[in-house]
Amino acid sequence: MDTEQQPGEDPKDPKGPKEQGGWFSAGVGSVSAASFFSDSGHEIATAVMPSFLTSTLHASPGALGLVEGVSDALTGVAKLAGGPLANEPRRRSRIATGGYLGTAVATGAIGLAVTVWQVGVLRALAWASRGIRSPARDSLLASLVPPHAYGRAFGLERMGDNLGAVVGPLLAALLVTHVGIRETLYFAALPGMLAAVAITVAGREARRTLTEPAARRRIRLNIKELRRAGMARVLVPIAMFELGNVAVTLLILRATQLLHHGTRDLAAATSLAVLIYAAHNAFAAVMAYVGGHWIDRAGPRVAFATGGVLYVAAYGMFAVSWHGWLPLLAAFVLAGSGIGFVETAESTLVARMLPDALRGSGFGVLGLVQAGGAFASSTVVGLLWTVLTPTVGFTYAAAWAGASAVTVLVLRGAAGSSRLLRSGVE
Repeated sequence: MDTEQQPGEDPKDPKGPKEQGGWFSAGVGSVSAASFFSDSGHEIATAVMPSFLTSTLHASPGALGLVEGVSDALTGVAKLAGGPLANEPRRRSRIATGGYLGTAVATGAIGLAVTVWQVGVLRALAWASRGIRSPARDSLLASLVPPHAYGRAFGLERMGDNLGAVVGPLLAALLVTHVGIRETLYFAALPGMLAAVAITVAGREARRTLTEPAARRRIRLNIKELRRAGMARVLVPIAMFELGNVAVTLLILRATQLLHHGTRDLAAATSLAVLIYAAHNAFAAVMAYVGGHWIDRAGPRVAFATGGVLYVAAYGMFAVSWHGWLPLLAAFVLAGSGIGFVETAESTLVARMLPDALRGSGFGVLGLVQAGGAFASSTVVGLLWTVLTPTVGFTYAAAWAGASAVTVLVLRGAAGSSRLLRSGVE
């Protein structure tokens, strides 16, 4: 069992009828639906981005890595800024709705770009909107369920997100074939509008459950409180994992280049790579749901470590120059399974550790660490790929994933000792 269980997280703890009742509600389902619709939209753009940049706009893999890295970095800054705003329960729905709309509009507008810098600006705007909404959405979701069901709730939300990432690439593959790459990008805004509607439904349910006075909380990050709660210990393995978690567009580009071989032309290679990428997201959805139930029984650290090991195996396969689709499918399945475990574990760790008044700040700091690591990993791997070889880049990423799996298990023992000491003091 995980040793970081906090007071009130035991399902036998009599915290009221909600604690002992079912965890699923219309609000929880609406949060998952919002993630599904939004991801369906921006994954259309993600799926065709490698070909759009490298073929239509004639950019290099390094430029793709830089665009994705900068966008991820801005996502982190936006998450950090949105964290303190999300500490206020009555503000969460408006922030989340606005963020979903911003992501939809900016993502669809990428199709209008005629230069690489325009793509970079629009991608950054989309990802910044995505970042500002994330702490609000996650804090809203945690407020809708009892603590003993955090794993299942975040697993369901991650499942919705990853199912959207299945639908998005499939739509992209269909649209690329019939209307072309640039025109495909225009369709990315439509599902995002539905996401904004869905998150509004969840926000209304969350507001009905509020029992606290209408007085607003101060907007501040609460670094000292987060540190006292143990956030630094949790963030160490997360940061290590994210330093190796490269943007999926680089994985798609790797598959596209390897499949563009022999008699297979670029359009066919792109479509096949996008279809294989859909399997990545399908397995991520399944493992997020399964992992959420596992986490509620065994704790998030084991699931996180398992995800890190799966990533080592996946990157090891991406490092090899396969030209057949089957090994690439296996690599995408391993990576998808790994991210399904890791993302659910990361959110559950933060939700379990922090009270509602700090969760917005906690999710904001988590987002900054995730995005900062993604910026570093995507940029470094893209440059290693361009200057040296793809094998060097993916070996670098695999090393960080393996180190994170080891570190989270090593720190687990330290977390247990710390908890026992706190119990003794209390």
